[in-house]
Amino acid sequence: MAAAANSETTQLLRAWAAGNQEALEQLTPRVYRELRRIAGHCMQDERPGGTIQTTALVHEAWLRMVDVTNVDWQHRAHFFAVSATMMRRILLDRARRRVASKRGSGLPRVNLDEIPDVSSRKAREMIALDDALKVLETMDPRKSRVVELRFFGGLSVEETAAVLKVSPDTIMRDWKLARAWLLNELNGER
Repeated sequence: MAAAANSETTQLLRAWAAGNQEALEQLTPRVYRELRRIAGHCMQDERPGGTIQTTALVHEAWLRMVDVTNVDWQHRAHFFAVSATMMRRILLDRARRRVASKRGSGLPRVNLDEIPDVSSRKAREMIALDDALKVLETMDPRKSRVVELRFFGGLSVEETAAVLKVSPDTIMRDWKLARAWLLNELNGER
């Protein structure tokens, strides 16, 4: 049953990529719940009541995806991997804007030692992680992609393996090595 639904989703993705607007209308309700799950996973470290909510993240990513043309959707996992990447970029852009606005912007000075700024700290952590992922990508692009798909996208080992066209065992090895490398990188233990 699930394989048939996945196959139908893949067919709708391909029809949409070919310009079939009716396929897009049928696709939307099929993928919405999974997109919300991915968005929730991407936002797990965001502060409650922040500037963007799960639904808004899904909608913003969806609007960007609808504008994408000439994509050769391999399968539904490929679609969700691209969606997760899109959501990560949206959150990263917001984090960068938040950190940049903390550097001035003409507001009166406030003693930051007296005010705990959780959102700014989280934004800096997200940017540091992104910077570390960029370094990892230059050394081992697949490991970087595994982290992006599993951590940010919430994809399973099997879904990640399907997207990257390698075995689940390879994904697990890459996942373990990438996490260890990132931990050392973020802790300054090169």
